[in-house]
Amino acid sequence: MPARGGGSSLESTGNDAPGEGSDRGAGRERRMSAGRKRVVILGAGGRDFHVFNTTYRDRPDVEVVAFTATQIPNIADRRYPPSLAGPLYPAGIGIRDERELPSILRDRAVEEVVFAYSDVSSAYLEERARAAREAGAGFRTFDVEPTLLESDLPVVAVCAVRTGCGKSQTTRRVAALLRAMGRRTVVVRHPMPYGDLERQAVQRFASIGDLAREACTIEEMEEYEPHLRAGSVVFAGVDYARILRAAEKEADVLLWDGGNNDLPFFRPAVHIVVADPLRAGHELEYFPGRMNLERADAVVVNKIDSAWSEDVRRVVANVRSVNPRAALVLARSPVTAADPGAIRGRRVLVVEDGPTLTHGGMAFGAGVVAARGCGAREIVDPRPYAVGSIAATFRAYPRTGPVLPAMGYGEEQVRELAETIERTPCDVVVVGTPVDLARAVPFSKPSVRVTYELEEASRPGLAELLASRLGAGDRAAAAG
Repeated sequence: MPARGGGSSLESTGNDAPGEGSDRGAGRERRMSAGRKRVVILGAGGRDFHVFNTTYRDRPDVEVVAFTATQIPNIADRRYPPSLAGPLYPAGIGIRDERELPSILRDRAVEEVVFAYSDVSSAYLEERARAAREAGAGFRTFDVEPTLLESDLPVVAVCAVRTGCGKSQTTRRVAALLRAMGRRTVVVRHPMPYGDLERQAVQRFASIGDLAREACTIEEMEEYEPHLRAGSVVFAGVDYARILRAAEKEADVLLWDGGNNDLPFFRPAVHIVVADPLRAGHELEYFPGRMNLERADAVVVNKIDSAWSEDVRRVVANVRSVNPRAALVLARSPVTAADPGAIRGRRVLVVEDGPTLTHGGMAFGAGVVAARGCGAREIVDPRPYAVGSIAATFRAYPRTGPVLPAMGYGEEQVRELAETIERTPCDVVVVGTPVDLARAVPFSKPSVRVTYELEEASRPGLAELLASRLGAGDRAAAAG
């Protein structure tokens, strides 16, 4: 498991120099390095860039020879541009598919592999460590402390132990409480830079129109749009030091909206972590979610209305064993269908949040809960009708249930998602995604949107926590 507290795990589990099998090309690479340690950063288009920016960009003793990319389609075969990489990298840094890692390690004489993405099991992490060792390279996970940027403002961070715990709805709840306290709040979202990295270095979203202007993917719209509709400004991008300074000019409090089960990029004054009893035990078993749990000031055990009571108790016990100082908040996640009558007695296709079903490992989400609760006659399995990258997603994540993940990482994938919906024989589409999918994806079938919000079931709750941490004078406003 990752080391507790904040350092790296599996540190230096291989040699500090390439193995004897390195070829002549590797020898040339060593001479070109002029004594700099050669490093590859394994990533998924987000945390990896932040680790580079904060830990390696200005180090003359280290050369990052490549990033690798996984989890998200179509984010490899790009370059981290010179404008972001800095003067030590006048040609930028290549981004390669992680499947190419063995050849990268061999051909580039890599001495160390740094793991810098999230929501992976201990076994998955060990597999990557083994691959590095077999190539004669060391292996480590990212160091946390250097990546925590210091803000002049209080930072409230909302993170999770797994993808799909209910982090977004918790962030919306916290944002509403901060507004009730009279705090001018700006949301800073965990990175999703899937396009032109130079253009996306610092992104500011203040209106729904900004989403179209920035050609946001469905995944980005799902995270940004609810905040925008509530009146919050959202920042995101690649260079979070610059993002931090820009966001500070518009806020009294910064709200970090985390991604997957990753740690925040800013040092939080209040660190809230969401756990999911539908996957009891995962809070201890996934990287870097356990590190979030260990660092949390408060843990929200969500979905107690849909989980077995023994699983809720198990998660609570695990939280107490790992972080007894954390405040504990129990919460429900009730779902609401816009038109329950349109679901009752019908054959429905359920579309759920993509990352929750894929690397989050869930077989269903809010859409299925709503379909069952509203009396759907049948949930139609879309897998026989999936096309293109949607069919490939089902093959890559075979544990996904008879629901459709809302994958939309580019125009082609959005078209394939729409075609899959059209091909699936159903009476109505139940949309369980945070964004109104019918607006983002062109399909002709009738649809019913499902929404869900956090509903605290214990006291003291998030209002009291925020008031105690951010100022006693705001306690009455927050509690209201």
